[in-house]
Parts: sequence; C-alpha cells; structure tokens
Amino acid sequence: MHWPWVWITLCLLCPTVVYGGKVLVHPVDGSQWVNMKVIIEALHSRGHQVSVVRPSDSWYIKETSPFYTSITLDMESGFDEDFATKLVALLLKIQREGKSAWMRFKLEMELAQKASELHEKTCKMLEGLFENKDLIQSLLDAKYDLVLTDPTIPGGVILAHYLKLPLVFNARWTSQGEGHFSIAPSPLSYVPMTGTDHSDKMSFLERLLNVIIFGFTEYQTAQYVSPNYEGAIEKYLGPGTDYLSLFQAADLWLMRVDFVFEFPRPTMPNVIYTGGFQCRPAKPLPQHLEDFVQSSGEHGVIIMSLGTLIGELPHDLADEIAAAFAKLPQKVIWRYKGDRPATLGNNTLLVDWMPQNDLLGHPKIKLFVAHGGINGVQEAIYHAVPILGLPLIFDQRDNLFRIEVKGAGKIIDIFTMNEDIFFQGIQEVLNEPSYRMNMQRLSRLHRDQPMKPLDTALFWIEFVMRHKGAAHLRTESYRLPWYSYHSVDVILFLLTITLLILLFLAGLVRSCFRLCLKRKVKSD
Repeated sequence: MHWPWVWITLCLLCPTVVYGGKVLVHPVDGSQWVNMKVIIEALHSRGHQVSVVRPSDSWYIKETSPFYTSITLDMESGFDEDFATKLVALLLKIQREGKSAWMRFKLEMELAQKASELHEKTCKMLEGLFENKDLIQSLLDAKYDLVLTDPTIPGGVILAHYLKLPLVFNARWTSQGEGHFSIAPSPLSYVPMTGTDHSDKMSFLERLLNVIIFGFTEYQTAQYVSPNYEGAIEKYLGPGTDYLSLFQAADLWLMRVDFVFEFPRPTMPNVIYTGGFQCRPAKPLPQHLEDFVQSSGEHGVIIMSLGTLIGELPHDLADEIAAAFAKLPQKVIWRYKGDRPATLGNNTLLVDWMPQNDLLGHPKIKLFVAHGGINGVQEAIYHAVPILGLPLIFDQRDNLFRIEVKGAGKIIDIFTMNEDIFFQGIQEVLNEPSYRMNMQRLSRLHRDQPMKPLDTALFWIEFVMRHKGAAHLRTESYRLPWYSYHSVDVILFLLTITLLILLFLAGLVRSCFRLCLKRKVKSD
C-alpha cells in the first residue's frame, strides 16, 4: 500500500531523470579529446548512446570503443601526430631565435598560416560529408537529441546547424580565440587578450596593447579563418548566414575554466563553468612508480611533463634541465621521449607516459614542472601542487600567468633558461611556503562547490536533451548588426536630434536678436 507514496517521493527527489538520449559528438583530436572522452564515458555510464564523428587519420580518437560508436569519415583532417610534431618543432625554432616584436609577429603569422591550412582541410572534409547523401540521411534518421562539439575547429558547429539540432560546446577556445569573446561582453579595459601577460588590472599602455592585439586577432579571423568556410556555409546553410553567428547561436557553452582560475569578467546565462571536470581523486600508482616515489624519503618527488604534443626538446635544452635535476635531493619523474640527456642524474626517472592525475594526488609530490596546458593546470589546482611553468606554445603562457598572478606558481622563460636559472626556480617554488599555501587556497576554493564539475556538465547536457535546446538562456544579440549591438545608430540619432535642437535654439536666439536690433533702429 505504500508503493504509490514511494514512487511519488522518488519523482519529487529526482525531477531531472532523463531517458537514454542520443548524442552526436564532433570532437577535436589531441589533448582536447582527452577531456571530451571523460564526458563521453560519463554519458555512456548514464545510459546515453554516443556516436563520435572521426576522420580516418585520427590520432587519439580510436575507431572502436565500449563507450561510443564511431562514424569514420574516409577523409583526412590534416591534424595528425605528424602535423602536430612538425608544427611544434617549427614554433620552438622560431621562439629560440630570440625575444623581439619581430619574433612575436613571425610566430603569430606562422600560427595563422598553419591554422588556415587546417581550416581548408576541415572545410573539404565537411563538403565530403555533406555530399555523402547516404551518410547524411543516416545522421538525420538517427534522430539525435543534440550535437556536442569542441568549437576550436568549427566542423561540429556547421554540422549541428545543417542537421538542425541543439548545440552544446565543450569549450575554452573557438576558431576565433578565447571562447568568452564570441559569446559574452568583453570590455578590453579589464578583460585581457590571450598572450598579453596582462591581468584584469591594466595600465594605460597595457590597455593600449590589449586593444591592438584584439584588432590583430580580429584581422587574423577575417583573413585566415572565416573565408575558408564562406562558400560551404552559403551552399549548405543558406545565403546570408554569418560565420560568427553560428557560434553565438549555440544553446550551451560548457566552459573548461572557473573563476578560481580565470579573472572575473562578464558572462552569459548559457555559459556553464565546468573547470577541472576531468580531475578525480588519485588512484594507487603502478608498483614500480610507487616504489620509486617511496624511495624519495622526506625530500619528496618532482614530476615534469610538457604535454601530449611535446615529447622531446632540443638536446642542449634537455641537458640543461637534466643537469639541474641531478643537483636536487628530490627524486624526479620526467615524461620524456627524446634521447637520454647526457647529464641525467641517478635521481631522475624518464618515462614515456605517466599517470599524471594519480601522481599529482600522491602526498609525496612537492612540485609540478609543467608546460601550462589547461588540463594539467586544473589537475594541479585540484591536488594543490604548486607549478614551475615552462610555457612553450599556444595558450600555455596565458594559463600559467594566471597561476603566477595568484601566487601559486612561477614562470621561467624556457628559451633563455640555463641550468642555474632552472635550478634556482625549482628551489624558490620548493622552499618558499607561500607557493604551496596559495595553491592549497585555490584548491579549497575549487573544490567548494554544490556539485562536482562533471556532474554539472552532465546535468546541463541532459537539460538540453529534455527541453530540446536552451533558447531561453541564449542572448539574441548575435542577430543584431554591429551598429545596433553597440547602439551606434541610437547614439547617432540622439546626436542628430540634439544638433537639430541646438540649431533651432541658435536660430531662435538669432531671430530674437535681429528683431531686437530692428526695434532699436526704429526707436532711434
């Protein structure tokens, strides 16, 4: 007799239960796939069916998986391990030529050119997909609930609009730059552009540079990104479709940062902050690593990793790093795939791969020497391990700068670094208590949330499934022309009215003055 009440109670306590939905995922390969895979596995565990679109030259995205069904396109994306390795080697070479305005310009133009090549291949891949009528029909017939994509490459964005499906971003970057600049008001007076090394407290000259870099970024997008897609967008989505508005029309942005890491700034209702969703409590280490870590005694362990794209360094640089490590009482675990450095000490263990999250969560770990990828930075925050940063490319310096400003780490310029500079940097972060204390404070703030970031991401993905989108959270500003968005037309109208009133008053005063003069002349 109590069963009806039990059922009612369960319904009241669990109002957000969702049926097993169907999710079409269009990911970006490399390190960004690592965190997308976490969401996919979590969706699968909740009973959702996940299909993943992947090109034939996928690097990280496997064709077979227990968590998703692959839709493999018989086309190459151009973003494979060989492309990434050559690009990184080229960017490192440019930066080692010296620090100057010319070097920075050369670096940015090289990045823009390579990005343009990648966008050209992405566009060709999209055209091949859309022209495959059988495949497109199968995607339509599958009746997916939404498209989940990383907007760094806009393939998934365009596909979702073509299929007329709700669109959810797992994002920090878009093809135009940092994601907030595409969706939220971003006053350049206190919202720093990527790569400026500015905080939210800028001097006049810093604000000037911020505006210049914003203009240069807009130029790069207009010159090297959007032109690649204009023909395909007009052909498959219809004339008059604006490239940037496709991103702004997304239902939901799952932003891979939070305001423990990011500087405070304006945001929007459909931006959900899920920074650190890939972090988790540490699991036991493999026995050989556990034995090595325990052998460190009271001194503890330093770990070093430069991410998925950078497995090796120039020999002279690797020798400088190894020599500095050799002078330390700590043990060192270094993920490194290059030739064994000649100066490598007995305290340093080279590995091809390391369980980074599990090591960071080990109580013996004292310091993380990192390149500054967002995944590693978030894991360091989660486990409260201070960072010595060696930024190399892309957004890495920007990420590490935020940690440095908050007093939880220190940046060293790897391109001018030698053994002594590196050794002194390690000693400073290890021996100055403020670094660890500040990182512990960030960790406490990050963990003090009503829901875990991954649960938050899953809730909002299922929210979009339940309600067939989230249009009520999405601003309609993207439908406005630029002059309406910035109220230029309103300002011009008000200035015109004001000018007309002033002209009328001036004319009235002049007429009164002339009338008074006439009367004076008559009276004389």
